[in-house]
Amino acid sequence: MNKTIRRASVFCLLLVLALLLRVTWVQAYQGQALADNENNRRNLIGQYENPLGNIIVGGEAITGSVRTGGKDFGYKRTYVDGPLYAPITGFSSQAFGTSMLEGVYKNVLNGSDSRLKTVMDLLTNKRADPGNVLTTIDKGVQKAAYDALQGKQGSAVAIDPATGEILAMVNNPSFDPGRISGANDEEAWKELSADQGKAMENVALRKPQAPGSTFKLVTLAAAIENGLVTNLDAPTGTPDPYTIPGTRTQLPSEAGSAACNNVSPRTALRLSCNNVFAELASKLGQDKMRAMAEKLGFNANVLTPVTTRVPSKYPTAKMSVDQVALTGIGQFDVQATPLQMAMVTAAIENGGKLVAPHTVSEVTDAGGDVLESFKDPKSEQVMSARTASMLQDAMRTVATEGGGKPAQVAGAEVGGKTGTAQRGVKNSLPPLAWFTSYGKLDGKQIAVAVMIENSDTDRSEIGGGKLAAPIAQKMMAAWLKK
Repeated sequence: MNKTIRRASVFCLLLVLALLLRVTWVQAYQGQALADNENNRRNLIGQYENPLGNIIVGGEAITGSVRTGGKDFGYKRTYVDGPLYAPITGFSSQAFGTSMLEGVYKNVLNGSDSRLKTVMDLLTNKRADPGNVLTTIDKGVQKAAYDALQGKQGSAVAIDPATGEILAMVNNPSFDPGRISGANDEEAWKELSADQGKAMENVALRKPQAPGSTFKLVTLAAAIENGLVTNLDAPTGTPDPYTIPGTRTQLPSEAGSAACNNVSPRTALRLSCNNVFAELASKLGQDKMRAMAEKLGFNANVLTPVTTRVPSKYPTAKMSVDQVALTGIGQFDVQATPLQMAMVTAAIENGGKLVAPHTVSEVTDAGGDVLESFKDPKSEQVMSARTASMLQDAMRTVATEGGGKPAQVAGAEVGGKTGTAQRGVKNSLPPLAWFTSYGKLDGKQIAVAVMIENSDTDRSEIGGGKLAAPIAQKMMAAWLKK
């Protein structure tokens, strides 16, 4: 063999060895990473090769699967009453991914979760039979909220205070996730994404806004906990007209100066007197106000589990005295979601104990064996039982004598708090109408928060008692009268 041929042979051998080493590296070390890569279309095809598992409400599936007849995807997701349950299910789309429960439990629902695999599945590397997700949602409360919100833009949440189970979560406008479940639904996606995706926006969880006077419950809780309020019926000494501390600006109350001058905390809550709660916040100071808000869930991400909610906000940056005062009435930079305000009321109704809110009770395999259970959620005593009792007492006055009258449920104990929050530059946008309440009857209890962003109501008539309280009433009645 001449020298040239020998060198060429050695070079070719080295190339073969390098190729073998590369193949070994890819198969042994990079194989799983490539298999799991989000750009690997085989994974997407595998997800929809067979029917998906289901999301369950009240023992019945609100999702399904149907054959596509296509080459790549064997099945696609279908929905029962899609717009009604969209804030819970989210969507499972062959073109646009997943959201909400469909996203959180994607691997369980498509059978790729390792916990679903049998011994034979492991040996054959076969995709397991998919599991199911059982929710805490109550059909009656969900439907009552959905129907009551028609014609209005807003959101509503209901919680069982004793268990933390989310009984309803509704947004309007909503959308039908079945419209975007296929591989060729670009037009529907563009339509739903218009107006900054408002139709698919989960306002209940992910759009904190000024809570207005409903936040006065947090202010009063802080005042009682810190000994600033010891008697609901004792005059506060707070004058009206009232000048915001550190300014020359007077803070008006809708009830008027004569009605709010030197009133008791009970009357202040019933009439929603801004002067009293601004003064309480000012005396408490930022740190004590923030501490109470954070105990109730502000400034914290909370897994429901649905998805991580956008945290409600009580300002952490140093504020001036006038800004602290304004936080006492739920303005300045205070922001809350309907879920957050439902949590506040749930803690009050539950003797000061806040149970972690959740929309899933169990996750099971195809045979019904439990993979995850949320039936024993975490809880925390966020205020004393005495404070909670005093707040309930004051809230009952709002429901029986104040703006919360439309929320009354026959035979039930109901307490509430109205709220109207200014928004936009120089209040250019219609105010937000809020209402949060609790109800209890024959051992059952419920906490509700409703927020209306827009309706056909004249601006002068916008108020939480008029717009949001009737919706809360229907939700509470659907649960308590069940």
